[in-house]
This record gives sequence, structure tokens and C-alpha cells, in this order.
Amino acid sequence: MGATRIISKGYRHGTRDKYSKKYRTKGLPGLSRYLTTFKRGDYVDIVADSSVQKGLPYSFYHGRTGIVFNVNRNALGVEMTKIIGNRQLRKRIHVRIEHVRKSRCAESFLRRVKENDQKKRDARLQGKSIVCKRVPQGPKEMKIVKAKPEDVEVLAPLPFVENYF
Repeated sequence: MGATRIISKGYRHGTRDKYSKKYRTKGLPGLSRYLTTFKRGDYVDIVADSSVQKGLPYSFYHGRTGIVFNVNRNALGVEMTKIIGNRQLRKRIHVRIEHVRKSRCAESFLRRVKENDQKKRDARLQGKSIVCKRVPQGPKEMKIVKAKPEDVEVLAPLPFVENYF
């Protein structure tokens, strides 16, 4: 008679490594986690903190990035896309602040916007028009390699010699 295997189907099944905390980060989160201000439209990363069980998102959303659509007293409404089969669904979940951190995904974009605005301001003062579009790098410049005849070594295959008796 074979032994029956019990397959766990709980809310946190299969999360032993996913929810485990790194060395020297165990325990409850610090105050700075609670004092972070979030606004609607901010990009946030959902990183589940297993030391706080309240408002813990389902394991699928761990490590996902979304946009804040609602701010409550203790939680944030986060909207993201979930691919199911061949379609993309917009999912809206509410997650407590402990399980959310500000995303750095749009930092370079915002920096570029600021720089472009400054460039436009400077160009307007000088009375010039400026193009802020990014241009692909394109092919490298042509160059000619010159070598002296004594530096060129021609490699030719050696003739085959049979060495059996």
C-alpha cells in the first residue's frame, strides 16, 4: 500500500525561501519604513515582509512593481498587470506599507526629463531650438589598419607526414 502525499494548498505554501529574511535583517521593520510618504502615481515594488503578517500580499505579487492608485491610513492600493495565458489583466490589490518600498525604475527617466527641461530653458534664453530626442549610437567610424611587410606573418598548413612503420 503506497503512502499518500499531502500537498499543501495554503495561502503561504511554497514560500519558505521567498519570504525568508536575509542575515541581520530579521525582526520587525524600522521606523523609516512607516514614515515613507507615498502619493498616487508613484511606482512601488511589492516586497513581502514575513515578520508582519497583516496586509501580506499573496506570494505571486512578491517582487512585482506597480503604480499606487489609492493611499489609505495603513495601506496602499497598488495596480499592476498579471499575465494569465495569452491575456494581460490589470490587478488592483491593497498592501500594507510594511510590504511596499519605492521603486527606482523611473529614476533615469525623471532625471532625463529634468535635464531636458533645463536644456530647453537655456536654449530659449539664447534664442535657439534644441532637439532632445535620443539618437541610436550607429556604426563605428571607419579606420584603416596599416602594417609593415615584416610584421605580417603568413600561416600555412604543414604537410601531412605518415609516421607508421
